[in-house]
Amino acid sequence: MSQRRVAQLIETDVLGGAERMLVHLAGALSTQGWTSVALLPQGHDGWLTRALEAAGVSVEHYHLPRPFSPAFARELARMLERQQITVAHSHEFTMAFYGAWAARRAGIPHVFTMHGGRYYAARLRRRLALRAAAMLSDAVVAVSNAVRERLARDLWLAPSRITTIPNGVPAESSARATLRDELGLPGGAKLIVAVGTLFPVKGHRYLVEAVARLTARHPGLHVAIAGRGDREPVATCAAALGVADRVHLLGPRADVSNVLASADIFALPSLSEGLPLALLEAMFAARPIIASAVGEVPVALEHGQAGVLVPPGDVAALADALDRLLADLAGAQALGECAARRAAATYGLERMVDSYVRLYESVTGRGVYQPGS
Repeated sequence: MSQRRVAQLIETDVLGGAERMLVHLAGALSTQGWTSVALLPQGHDGWLTRALEAAGVSVEHYHLPRPFSPAFARELARMLERQQITVAHSHEFTMAFYGAWAARRAGIPHVFTMHGGRYYAARLRRRLALRAAAMLSDAVVAVSNAVRERLARDLWLAPSRITTIPNGVPAESSARATLRDELGLPGGAKLIVAVGTLFPVKGHRYLVEAVARLTARHPGLHVAIAGRGDREPVATCAAALGVADRVHLLGPRADVSNVLASADIFALPSLSEGLPLALLEAMFAARPIIASAVGEVPVALEHGQAGVLVPPGDVAALADALDRLLADLAGAQALGECAARRAAATYGLERMVDSYVRLYESVTGRGVYQPGS
């Protein structure tokens, strides 16, 4: 059998949800007979490079010019040829566009995955560029049915043209739960944890506002938010509400399992999502979950059976849900156990990897892709 090599292309080299999914996928593909090579940009903080190399994945860096460069597509095609790539797999908008172009020049199949946000949809030329990428690609993947439906609508594509492959994560258990000691929390303190970039769409300010409403009923309540981005808006909100000493902005954390193990409740107050890895990791960690009913989140949480769902941006509903779980620890524990069972049955890493392997084999003529088989 000829060597099977897949290039994983992404426009960032930082710690984020799509990047962590790429690490899980690229590292696990070797168990299925595929070798991953990652093509990443120069000049970022290097988290993804380090994580991939630790997982045994080779990395090559490129320089990404702005705003548009046919020369870059040619350079990328040469990289694919030099690495003897069998399939190019791009992640998110920029590399979906350039990856499709470069793969066509290199004469190899191309697939791309969109992970959630509709940032590409604000400008018509970006939607047209992504539609062109879809037309040049052998497969378009969405991480959830909600993302699939939005893509089909935004790009004027038939939904059947887009494949849904849900994210998957390894079932990791943390031997450590050191965050409380790190933060110096007193005994008996209750800790809510959120994991996500500090962008407005993640809704962290609504979580801070909800916590501010609960301090009288729960005087030992704290919230810790892990994620990269500008801390100032969230910190300013916390200070204005008088809860700055209760809101802990952790920055990017590679030890997500440790952060989750320290939590009494996991909160996902986002205004928009696809199928966030942090939610799946919280489910595997058996944390009681309160999440906005956006994207594929209601499906992941079995429409409220495996976690509490609240309307996005509704501070009162979020505060009420937090209050109820904080007051019913036994019920909260049962909810977390239900989430863990749901995650193990549906969102394991092996299921995601198997789906991508079947897709790669289909586009290379080695098999026929059958979703869910």
